[in-house]
Amino acid sequence: MTHRSSFALTALVTAMSFSGLAVAGVTYDDINNDATTTDSIVSYGMGTQGQRYSPLTMLNDTNVGQLQPAWAFSLGGEKQRGQQAQPMIKDGVMYITGSYSRVFAVDARTGKKLWQYDARLPDGIMPCCDVINRGVALIDDLVIFGTLDAKLVALHKDTGKVVWRKTVADYKAGYAITAAPLIVNGRLITGVSGGEFGVVGKIEAYDPTNGELLWTRPTIEGHMGYTYKDGKAIEAGISGGEANKTWPGDLWKTGGGAPWLGGFYDPETNLLLFGTGNPAPWNSHMRKGDNLYSSSRLALNPDNGTITWHFQTTPNDGWDYDGVNELVSFNYKEGNKEIKAAATADRNGFFYVLDRTNGKFIRGFPFVDTITWAKGLDKNGRPIYSEDHRPGAPTESGEQGTTVYAAPAFLGGKNWQPMAYSQDTGLFYVPSNEWGMDIWNESTAYKKGAAYLGAGFTIKPIHDDYIGVLRAMDPKTGKEVWRVKNPAPFWGGVLSTKGNLVFTGNPEGYLMAFNAKNGEKLWEFNTGSGVIGNPVTWDMDGEQYVSVLSGWGGAVPLWGGQVAEIVKDFNQGGMLWTFKIPSSATLTKR
Repeated sequence: MTHRSSFALTALVTAMSFSGLAVAGVTYDDINNDATTTDSIVSYGMGTQGQRYSPLTMLNDTNVGQLQPAWAFSLGGEKQRGQQAQPMIKDGVMYITGSYSRVFAVDARTGKKLWQYDARLPDGIMPCCDVINRGVALIDDLVIFGTLDAKLVALHKDTGKVVWRKTVADYKAGYAITAAPLIVNGRLITGVSGGEFGVVGKIEAYDPTNGELLWTRPTIEGHMGYTYKDGKAIEAGISGGEANKTWPGDLWKTGGGAPWLGGFYDPETNLLLFGTGNPAPWNSHMRKGDNLYSSSRLALNPDNGTITWHFQTTPNDGWDYDGVNELVSFNYKEGNKEIKAAATADRNGFFYVLDRTNGKFIRGFPFVDTITWAKGLDKNGRPIYSEDHRPGAPTESGEQGTTVYAAPAFLGGKNWQPMAYSQDTGLFYVPSNEWGMDIWNESTAYKKGAAYLGAGFTIKPIHDDYIGVLRAMDPKTGKEVWRVKNPAPFWGGVLSTKGNLVFTGNPEGYLMAFNAKNGEKLWEFNTGSGVIGNPVTWDMDGEQYVSVLSGWGGAVPLWGGQVAEIVKDFNQGGMLWTFKIPSSATLTKR
């Protein structure tokens, strides 16, 4: 192809994008190559393994100080709650979700809205932790996302019109979907939220073309999994083999374990990697035993949902430490041997490195300064409990049990906010928090659609001058390489780049860039509201861009106790910001 014809083709594609004409859909090759393709972002995590690493270097530690807004887009209306989505970009169009189950398509060159979809939510939705959504899945001509009333909705990428809609679970029981779905090998994979309401967690696969259910795998021991053929359910084995092995009585029937954050896919092992949430109720004295597969990491066969291996971070969880945090695949050398590993920074304050081929524990270490609930981990990664920091059982007369102080607080040493891995430094960049809580147990009973906790709590900051800590952690040694402190909690995702940069935001409203090797702050920009979304970077028309959603909200102001008082005056908002280093062209003004 000549230079002239290449230019003509580029001009045609650009014209099509600006005019709103249809361009090519997302292919499975696009998804599988997302980690190394720089002109699009078509998977949550910027690659199926979830490393959130970009090989781009146009923007780097020497010029990031010149980064300026290119355009900004308002999500508008009165629905300005927490904005936690990761943008997706394909052929000059950006797709984002907003609070209250909304989807937007935006021209990535100008910030012009192309279409908007608002889900019709019923009055009875019961999201535990704000009305957020973390993003879409893209495949073919479809933009697919989950809703707060536990539906999957597929929209046409050019129009926003509904192609199909599928009910995943009963929202009246407490189910919801807040995570971005995952596309793997011809399957659309989703988890569910709702563990605080005593639902039973499940991971399911659907046909992305029409929403047909392909398999379902409950994440609580004792429940039957199914595959589906021609609409008929075929038994695929009980999760854990049988009921009551690690649950007393009938509590497995309302056991929680919701995989509410979604998962990733490792093509090297052909495994889905999901985390599961807290057991229900929070009162651990009611459910003696390990309570599988709550507070665990699961590896599943994407073809049929079979659980290949599991690793439980907090057996008999009594602090809502959950186990849903992302499990990120990475390889490293140990001597002459390459280790196929996966890492996770758990809410319980420990960082775990696992062999992702079999789930075996390699090493674990604290990534926060204060852990009281456990003295450490044994050789298999099982916690060594400090039982005097487990809240006491309620009395037979119904009085609450003994109050204890536990750290981290139940919002975790790290919560949902995804960390990033750098292929250059070999470090994980972990958005963490230093806080503790007073916690006690109460009597409770399951009632459909009602909170099923059996606990009370008050979250407290550990330090007077900071809560959030962005840490660079070495997964091979367990050493902290550098840290950056922040007055408010870190509650947004992290991005790393080959340009020796780490991006993240804070609730105070700043998007920031740091030197990946030493943590020096190189740039910041105040977006006007808290940054709790996931920054991304891509290249377009020969320039490198950075985008992030801004909009304060999420679980901290709802559940944060004394910490909620600290952040009560932070402004909510709903803006999509896009940055680049200015060229000779005038910045777009809207």
